[in-house]
Amino acid sequence: MAYNMNIVMERLKWLMLYAAVGLIVCGSQILAASPPDADQKGPVFLKEPTNRIDFSNSTGAEIECKASGNPMPEIIWIRSDGTAVGDVPGLRQISSDGKLVFPPFRAEDYRQEVHAQVYACLARNQFGSIISRDVHVRAVVPQSYTVNVMDESILRGNSAILKCHIPSFVADFIVVDSWVEDEERVIYPQEDIAASDGKYLVLPSGELHIREVGPEDGYKSYQCRTKHRLTGETRLSATKGRLVITEPVGSVSPQLSGNGNQEHITLIRVPKMGSVTLMCPAQAYPVPFFRWYKFIEGTTRKQAVVLNDRVKQVSGTLIIKDAVVDDSGKYLCVVNNSVGGESVETVLTVTAPLSAKIDPPTQTVDFGRPAVFTCQYTGNPIKTVSWMKDGKAIGHSEPVLRIESVKKEDKGMYQCFVRNDQESAEASAELKLGGRFDPPVIRQAFQEETMEPGPSVFLKCVAGGNPTPEISWELDGKKIANNDRYQVGQYVTVNGDVVSYLNITSVHANDGGLYKCQAKSKVGVADHSAKLNVYGLPYIRQMEKKAIVAGETLIVTCPVAGYPIDSIVWERDNRALPINRKQKVFPNGTLIIENVERNSDQATYTCVAKNQEGYSARGSLEVQVMVPPHVLPFSFGSEVFNMGDVLSINCVVLKGDLPLSIHWSLNGAPIKTGVDGFMVVQMNSRTSYLSVDTLEAKHRGSYSCVAQNLAGKAIYSAELQVNVPPRWILEPTDKAFAQGSDAKVECKADGFPKPQVTWKKAVGDTPGEYKDLKKNDNIRVEEGTLHIDNIQKTNEGYYLCEAINGIGSGLSAVIMISVQAPPEFTEKLRNQTARRGEPAVLQCEAKGEKPIGILWNMNNMRLDPKNDNRYTIREEILSTGVMSSLSIKRTERSDSALFTCVATNAFGSDDASINMIVQEVPEMPYALKVLDKSGRSVQLSWAQPYDGNSPLDRYIIEFKRSRASWSEIDRVIVPGHTTEAQVQKLSPATTYNIRIVAENAIGTSQSSEAVTIITAEEAPSGKPQNIKVEPVNQTTMRVTWKPPPRNEWNGEILGYYVGYKLSNTNSSYVFETINFITEEGKEHNLELQNLRVYTQYSVVIQAFNKIGAGPLSEEEKQFTAEGTPSQPPSDTACTTLTSQTIRVSWVSPPLESANGVIKTYKVVYAPSDEWYDETKRHYKKTASSDTVLHGLKKYTNYTMQVLATTAGGDGVRSVPIHCQTEPDVPEAPTDVKALVMGNAAILVSWRSPAQPNGIITQYTVYSKAEGAETETKTQKVPHYQMSFEATELEKNKPYEFWVTASTTIGEGQQSKSIVAMPSDQVPAKIASFDDTFNATFKEDAKMPCLAVGAPQPEITWKIKGVEFSANDRMRVLPDGSLLIKSVNRQDAGDYSCHAENSIAKDSITHKLIVLAPPQSPHVTLSATTTDALTVKLKPHEGDTAPLHGYTLHYKPEFGEWETAEVSVDSQKHNIENLLCGSRYQVYATGFNNIGAGEASDILNTRTKGQKPKLPEKPRFIEVSSNSVSLHFKAWKDGGCPMSHFVVESKKRDQIEWNQISNNVKPDNNYVVLDLEPATWYNLRITAHNSAGFTVAEYDFATLTVTGGTIAPLDDGTGHGNVHTRIRLPAWMPEWLDLNFMVPLIATVVVVAVGICVVCVALSRRRADDMRGGQKDVYYDVVYNQTMGPGATLDKRRPDLRDELGYIAPPNRKLPPVPGSNYNTCDRIKRGRGGLRSNHSTWDPRRNPNLYEELKAPPVPMHGNHYGHAHGNVECHYRHPGMEDEICPYATFHLLGFREEMDPTKAMNFQTFPHQNGHAGPVPGHAGTMLPPGHPGHVHSRSGSQSMPRANRYQRKNSQGGQSSIYTPAPEYDDPANCAEEDQYRRYTRVNSQGGSLYSGPGPEYDDPANCAPEEDQYGSQYGGPYGQPYDHYGSRGSMGRRSIGSARNPGNGSPEPPPPPPRNHDMSNSSFNDSKESNEISEAECDRDHGPRGNYGAVKRSPQPKDQRTTEEMRKLIERNEAGPKQLQLQQTNGAGFTAYDTMAV
Repeated sequence: MAYNMNIVMERLKWLMLYAAVGLIVCGSQILAASPPDADQKGPVFLKEPTNRIDFSNSTGAEIECKASGNPMPEIIWIRSDGTAVGDVPGLRQISSDGKLVFPPFRAEDYRQEVHAQVYACLARNQFGSIISRDVHVRAVVPQSYTVNVMDESILRGNSAILKCHIPSFVADFIVVDSWVEDEERVIYPQEDIAASDGKYLVLPSGELHIREVGPEDGYKSYQCRTKHRLTGETRLSATKGRLVITEPVGSVSPQLSGNGNQEHITLIRVPKMGSVTLMCPAQAYPVPFFRWYKFIEGTTRKQAVVLNDRVKQVSGTLIIKDAVVDDSGKYLCVVNNSVGGESVETVLTVTAPLSAKIDPPTQTVDFGRPAVFTCQYTGNPIKTVSWMKDGKAIGHSEPVLRIESVKKEDKGMYQCFVRNDQESAEASAELKLGGRFDPPVIRQAFQEETMEPGPSVFLKCVAGGNPTPEISWELDGKKIANNDRYQVGQYVTVNGDVVSYLNITSVHANDGGLYKCQAKSKVGVADHSAKLNVYGLPYIRQMEKKAIVAGETLIVTCPVAGYPIDSIVWERDNRALPINRKQKVFPNGTLIIENVERNSDQATYTCVAKNQEGYSARGSLEVQVMVPPHVLPFSFGSEVFNMGDVLSINCVVLKGDLPLSIHWSLNGAPIKTGVDGFMVVQMNSRTSYLSVDTLEAKHRGSYSCVAQNLAGKAIYSAELQVNVPPRWILEPTDKAFAQGSDAKVECKADGFPKPQVTWKKAVGDTPGEYKDLKKNDNIRVEEGTLHIDNIQKTNEGYYLCEAINGIGSGLSAVIMISVQAPPEFTEKLRNQTARRGEPAVLQCEAKGEKPIGILWNMNNMRLDPKNDNRYTIREEILSTGVMSSLSIKRTERSDSALFTCVATNAFGSDDASINMIVQEVPEMPYALKVLDKSGRSVQLSWAQPYDGNSPLDRYIIEFKRSRASWSEIDRVIVPGHTTEAQVQKLSPATTYNIRIVAENAIGTSQSSEAVTIITAEEAPSGKPQNIKVEPVNQTTMRVTWKPPPRNEWNGEILGYYVGYKLSNTNSSYVFETINFITEEGKEHNLELQNLRVYTQYSVVIQAFNKIGAGPLSEEEKQFTAEGTPSQPPSDTACTTLTSQTIRVSWVSPPLESANGVIKTYKVVYAPSDEWYDETKRHYKKTASSDTVLHGLKKYTNYTMQVLATTAGGDGVRSVPIHCQTEPDVPEAPTDVKALVMGNAAILVSWRSPAQPNGIITQYTVYSKAEGAETETKTQKVPHYQMSFEATELEKNKPYEFWVTASTTIGEGQQSKSIVAMPSDQVPAKIASFDDTFNATFKEDAKMPCLAVGAPQPEITWKIKGVEFSANDRMRVLPDGSLLIKSVNRQDAGDYSCHAENSIAKDSITHKLIVLAPPQSPHVTLSATTTDALTVKLKPHEGDTAPLHGYTLHYKPEFGEWETAEVSVDSQKHNIENLLCGSRYQVYATGFNNIGAGEASDILNTRTKGQKPKLPEKPRFIEVSSNSVSLHFKAWKDGGCPMSHFVVESKKRDQIEWNQISNNVKPDNNYVVLDLEPATWYNLRITAHNSAGFTVAEYDFATLTVTGGTIAPLDDGTGHGNVHTRIRLPAWMPEWLDLNFMVPLIATVVVVAVGICVVCVALSRRRADDMRGGQKDVYYDVVYNQTMGPGATLDKRRPDLRDELGYIAPPNRKLPPVPGSNYNTCDRIKRGRGGLRSNHSTWDPRRNPNLYEELKAPPVPMHGNHYGHAHGNVECHYRHPGMEDEICPYATFHLLGFREEMDPTKAMNFQTFPHQNGHAGPVPGHAGTMLPPGHPGHVHSRSGSQSMPRANRYQRKNSQGGQSSIYTPAPEYDDPANCAEEDQYRRYTRVNSQGGSLYSGPGPEYDDPANCAPEEDQYGSQYGGPYGQPYDHYGSRGSMGRRSIGSARNPGNGSPEPPPPPPRNHDMSNSSFNDSKESNEISEAECDRDHGPRGNYGAVKRSPQPKDQRTTEEMRKLIERNEAGPKQLQLQQTNGAGFTAYDTMAV
């Protein structure tokens, strides 16, 4: 067993060691990771709310509370009772930043618990809490109140006081602002009461004090004006007060107003530094005398109040300004006259703001050490001092808080609060515990255990804490000590924990019980208890005697051992407890007796424990109850003892166990008999007697009687006050002080109450009468000590120190303070002046102890009168010292010197200086200069002259006009201290003479030399005159005016600024400049254009000259002419009233859109089916907003529009509305036939009514036998049946028939009657009627032919007179009707039906009208201008259906189609706002109610205007040594305004061009800088306008540095647009010149390429043919081939590239035109996004949306509608190192000599496609033919709109074309792609006018050359508005056109400058649009789409068979250069081989 225990213990030790090591490691990491934060601190208020917050309900209030701390404290608002404050909606809120917010509220929402409450702000964090001072919140709701002034009765001659009576409920907020006498004179409070020695005085408390009232004062009335402190509202009193003046009858003793002679005591509170009024309201006759006294504090003695600057007495009223706390006290006013006297007491309390501070604010105290906080407070009065800890009161009310032994719970925030009735203040301090303290904690403990007797028990407790705790063990409350069976041991682990164990050897049953381990340190206690149950019989351990104090609660637990125990009971006197309600017994053996008493509870208690077997054990406990002492209260009575009195008092202990000890203490110190006169006698065991025979001051204090016994201690204390007369502690004595020293005389006395020590000074030189010391800077009394700083002779004299406390007569002492003074001059330095030539006397007075000797010095040299008889010295002895005088007979300039007198006596010496100044008139100023001048002023400066020793008072500047004399002068006075001045009020442009004189106190100097000046011009000072503003039209106003008056021009007027703006707005004026008209009296005028319609404008004019602008004229306001309303009437509605009337109503258009005054409204209406025809529309005018239309057709749908009309004309029409008139009864059927069908039957047929007036519901056939009186028969027939067979008739009897039609309204009129007679013979007759039928194009038509006859007639039809024979489309139906399927135009005409039998024959004729869409109209060009085209429109002659109008389609060469609606009546239409000098395509379509018709032929035309014209070189270029100036005004614009210039330059021998600027404005001159002197340069200028661009090249040489010229070029090239020849080394043959070689090599290469192309095309025909089928089969195209060797030209030679016209931009990075959307590939790569618009190029007038539908332009089809040509393939790939790679299928031009070479002879060639792995031959390549002059790299262009990714597979038909399919195809991540886009792109094709389009991603080259857009003829598109990130380029517009719209900013309608063009280009040679089928141009481009890339469009095929040439013919044409545009069409129907424009013209 022991072995096992050892193993267990060993393991435990190892485990504990591991745990200890782990804890150390962890603990060190934790400590390292989180060091204690030294910055952590409790809360401190930063911004504490004030004591009182008063606010008006209309303003609300915000109370801010801010606190700092770490962590940041939380702010909580609480009430005075400590409960938290929450939000009250609308009345009280707590904002997120801690503010308490009271929003403005209505008076009825006032709540007292919210708005009249005491709040406090609580700030808390983990270190503690603090509470702010009390915040008294008071909301003030406006209350009705009146202020009154009552009449006052007064004896004549006395002073009256009028009071302003303010209701008490508003008195806190109302102050008296002023008084009003007789409603006229206002009397205000005076700041300085001394200054108000007049009749009236407004007292600080608001009363009006009227002195020495006379009879005349009885006639005046007085009102007070009050002001509300919160709202600022002022009001006059409702009543006027008057003085009721009574004449005294005999003598009257002083009477106190109101209360007779009752005792008067008034209480007054006033804040510190406020003014206070103490009134003495008494009157008497004779007028009494008033005296004021102040009682010495704590005594009944009084002193007269000393009146001074601060304390004034006005009549009987005492006024104290700037009150201080010392002014507090009781005042007495004594009123006396010859008859009697009276007195008034006033108690004054001067309040000072409370403030508190705790010292120290933070202290860190170690555990168990004492801590002391001292509350230092100021303010008056102070009522209570209290302390709080963490926001809770701790019941301490002394200024010093002492904590004897600091515990853990003591740490936190402490606050000291000082309070009085009005306010409170607080201060906070923090107590921190020093070191690190952790209270003990039980970390591990034993558990309850039950066991058998015998084995040993091991109980273990582990505790931790700082400091390390000690562990003790208890069993049933009794401490366990070590013995032979119980062993206690403990040790400390490495981590500081204490491990304690209790080992019990061979446990017995008696060892059972409650075991407790207790860990205890000075920081705290922790314990753990658990039971140990040992099986055995019950056993009760011995219980010791228990002593308990009476009144406490007894708790005892029976110490039972043994297990199990069945019951434990307590007994007393063999009675089981409880036996009363104080006793409680618990099953675990605990006994509790509450409120123990000796009589009832002191006894022996027995505990009995039993088990179930009946065994029991008993144990006894003796309880002893002890009674603590109780002292009977005693006191010294209410009277204060005096010194010498006897003191005796008893201390009686009423209760308490003996033995008792009783002793006394005074102020905490024990009292002993015989010491300090005390006698203490113990009367008996419970009484002690204390006595003092003779009381002294030392006996004053707190007496305590302390009684103590074993049960406790009792103390009772009482305060004894002993009055002690003053006695000296330090009595003052005579003192002598050196002059200038700080004197200090102490005078100290003590006594009770504490004496008041005052100092006074004797009046005069002898003691006797004394006066109070005036408080000033150097004399002060502090705690009885007199301080005189810097003591002077004046302070010498007798002084009295007096100590008074009201006990006895007080103490006083008189001392002499003497000052030992050396000589002293009161004035150390002074100036003395004398006029030159006059006598002077200098005096020096020295004070001090005599004898004094005085000497004189002059400029520090001894002055001896003997040497100069002008000087004389005299001395005079004075009571205070000596006076010495120096006389000078006649002063000279040399006497201006420093005279010093030196005085000496036994105590020292002193000197004084006199600065002698001999004064004379100043000399004249000199160096007069003009610093600055303007039109009306001149700035002068001058040098200051000698001032004659008298300060210059002033300068006088005299000036005159040059022609005037000096007697007619103006003057300007200038201060004497300045030497600069401005002369003002001059006239501009005038000559003046100016001079200056100086003046001092002595006189005036001579005048300076005059200067002459001419003033400057100035801006005009006059306003233009006779201004008139008249409207010209709706957007133009004419302004006329005349110049200002001539004398206000201030110079020559150069012109005028005319400003205009919208009236009644704050916008600025827009100014225009008008030059001055020199003709005398001629009016100026200006037309202001582009104004708003019918808008009032304000116009101002100001004249200007070269200086500036003059004043603005007065505003002239005028309206522009009325325009037409820009918006239609709104809310148009129609209501059908009857079958012929409709009401139309509307709401007038918005006022801002009326553009005038709406006079009338027009209602336009017509039947809806005639609406298209303007001539059939009706108009009705009305002034109201509704009208009724009359006389309408019945049951007809009407269309209506409403428009408003002003004086400017008709406005916009509203959207058409439709209403149908009501139905009515129909008219009669138009015709009736009655045909015999047999002997008893007749067929009646009829035609429907001409006006059915509704939906025919039925026909009624009436029949009647003729002649007989038979009744009429009726038969109802359905509405669709137009015939009726009448049967059962009598043979050969005539019958009459007629028919009526019916609608829902009723039956209509009857038709004509017709008579027929049944017969056996039935001739052939046709029942149908001749009719006209309207058939719609492509729909079926049926014409009836219903015939009767017997035998059955034969029916035949004739069409337009020709016998009808049935075919696929036409056949005769069984009922005889003719059916025509799918009617076409040719079917129109007459159709006759013939019916014939043997008896007769009959026929009818129908007319068929075919309603078809219109045929193509005729469009002809009528006129052109630079920006407009006029076209004539004629309908097609063959149109049958009425034409409703035309749609005109037009587009610029590089733009989108636009449309215009043209009415059918318009013969001509003007297309406006076109681009100057640009090509346009125009066609028209007609439309009718069937639909839109065919398109006309396309009209190709252009607006007028040409490209820029070249200037002459000398006019354009101006050369210097390092720059060249370019005069761009020398260029001619060709009729189209210039947009910008591109300037490039290079040295003559360089190849690359350097771009200088790509956006030079046309009106400017431009300077190319940084050129080298004496160097030849090439200059290239590209001029742009909307018609195109012109490129000019110039050679020039810069000048030498000296300005000379250099020798001309040796090759003879002139100065024109000539290319410089490339110079060769001398050893090379001439024929190697590249200008010759390049064209030769290029020709060879192109011929070779052409042959290859032909071969490839021929080889692919069969492959294409095998596809078979229609020509719109779609192919998936995959481009993935690499470049084969030799497939393109070697482009590595820059000279060759240059000559080929292939231009790589200079410096490889071509900057874009500012704002254009053109970009280099590099730039495009960096961007993303952007979509191309469909079939669009850039058009400056349009703003296409970024996302448009994919659609083809509405271009008409010609010829083969279903054929198509295949689109051009873009080049996609670029190989590393091939930045300038030429695109496959790109067409180039070869120009050998740039501009000189005829561009028409340029060689065009095209590269091959890449050849690596096409999936098949490229289907039907539609090539491009480039116009002459085209640059090398041409970018392929696609024509259909690319779409968002969602629409990947969408198809769209264009006119006549078949659907195309978008087929996705992969695109490889090749370096050729500019943008890093999707791995796969889509190739798209869309049909366009019969052609298909391939659309796919464009090539994206990292090469600016490949991306630079080309000019218009090259198919490029110039960028949209400035600021676009990139552009999309479009090709030239044509039929089958493919182009890409630029994404432009909406709203920017102005064309922007395009980017730089290619080098060589000639617009005039463009072959574009030579025929109706225009050339197709495609360009490669760098695309930035995220969706499908550009679309490859197809070219429209030639419809003429003659143009279908064979491949061989084409090849020959190529060789002969004869293939024109018409021949360059797609040749084979299968699309293989050559396609359109593959041709190369070489």
